Amino acid sequence: MRIRPPRKRARLALLAAGAATLAATTALVVPQTAGAAETAPVGYGAGTTGGGAASAVTVTTLAAFKTAVTGDTAKVVKVSGLISLSGQVDIGSNTTVLGVGSASGFTGGGLRLKKVTNVVVRNLNISKPVAPADGITVQASTKVWIDHNSFSSDRDHGKDYYDGLVDITHASDYVTVSWNTFKNHYKGSLVGHSDNNASEDTGHLRVTYHHNWFDNVNSRIPSLRFGTGHFYDNYVVGADTAVHSRMGAQMLVENNVFRSTAVAVTTNRDSDVDGYANLTGNDLGGATTEISQVGTFTKPPYSYTAEPASTVVASVTSGAGTGKL
Repeated sequence: MRIRPPRKRARLALLAAGAATLAATTALVVPQTAGAAETAPVGYGAGTTGGGAASAVTVTTLAAFKTAVTGDTAKVVKVSGLISLSGQVDIGSNTTVLGVGSASGFTGGGLRLKKVTNVVVRNLNISKPVAPADGITVQASTKVWIDHNSFSSDRDHGKDYYDGLVDITHASDYVTVSWNTFKNHYKGSLVGHSDNNASEDTGHLRVTYHHNWFDNVNSRIPSLRFGTGHFYDNYVVGADTAVHSRMGAQMLVENNVFRSTAVAVTTNRDSDVDGYANLTGNDLGGATTEISQVGTFTKPPYSYTAEPASTVVASVTSGAGTGKL
């Protein structure tokens, strides 16, 4: 048996202790992984199942996709490859649309969920939705889960050349938008389309955004009227105006990280009446806030676990977008 000198034994003991301390520290700060919400949505969209256990159909063409997503029977439609389209394709109720791999999806237009319920959209690349098409439009629909998609365009054109990436309007309700990337775009996500739509929207438009990465998106991250929005554990980089609580809206903005952003949260722009916002646990990164009205929405009516802002960047940059399921 080899006997080490006392001084060397002490040095080795210190090294071992240091390694143990590092391992323990690392264990404490491991970020939430992409698997956190893989089996079911968290937030207002909880309970959305889409096509459930229906046998999957894989499509490679626009014509086949349109046929496959029509109707309200339970169905799972897998999209293989990148499909060009103009305008939007209507998706029926009780549908799951799932991209194959990390590069499948649509370019030039997007998907529309109009007067439907129970729809899941995951793992799709959706790019350059030329106006008036959005990447995804949710209109007069309920129970929607938009998860692990990659949305993008470019900022080489004017702000109205492309439309929104995800817009939720006309009293849609119970929606979760999670683990998506939104990149290189002007108008990110609009919830509630008009100051004049209070009679339809009030009491609806309940939306949760969590673990999304907004990178070089100018504004509407999100913009919310009349509804109730929970925005937590998101990472926002390079925005002019990020979270915008407008007329009649209540927003809870929790444990998010903002970088290179001018205004992280505002309640007092562009509507006839200001919105409301509560902020807690955010890392503003030097961004300003414009909070004219602090709201009453302080605790969502559902179970969730918000990780601290200190781990959000690592968690979101590693887990958001396509190819992570």
